[in-house]
Amino acid sequence: MDDRMQVWVGDITTLKVDAIVNAANSQLAGGGGVDGAIHRAAGAEQLQAACRMIGGCATGQAVITPGFDLPAKAIIHTVGPVWSGGQNNEATLLRSCYSESMTMAVREGFRCIAFPAISCGVYGYPKEQAVAIAVDEVERCLETYLMFKRVIFACFDQSMADLYNRLLA
Repeated sequence: MDDRMQVWVGDITTLKVDAIVNAANSQLAGGGGVDGAIHRAAGAEQLQAACRMIGGCATGQAVITPGFDLPAKAIIHTVGPVWSGGQNNEATLLRSCYSESMTMAVREGFRCIAFPAISCGVYGYPKEQAVAIAVDEVERCLETYLMFKRVIFACFDQSMADLYNRLLA
């Protein structure tokens, strides 16, 4: 595994990185979980205004806003798939969330990015499968995008971090 990938347990909104990734909804409206936490920490009104100007984001795609009140320079918003049994292209869409976010970071000249566990909360994606996709796709992107210094998998709790650590060992 690439030593530029790291696992971290804590609040993603506190990371001083070039960009954090937001597990957003398609309306970019803010919500629960990591999405709500990012909106609150960035300054909900200013982030919501920026998101309204973008208008929305399709599942598997990514858009960018400034980080506003966050220590991160920017927020890359990506919409993960809702798990519906695995027969509706969920794996391809989840993989796209990571690749589109990494591609956007490259376009912006970013060298350090932090990801939450996309689709693992209320969207119900099986955590082990989601983590395997995340690690595999980020590793694939790092083979192409050599400028990255660090990709952080920001985990809300130790049990999620353990899933990442097992794959990165």
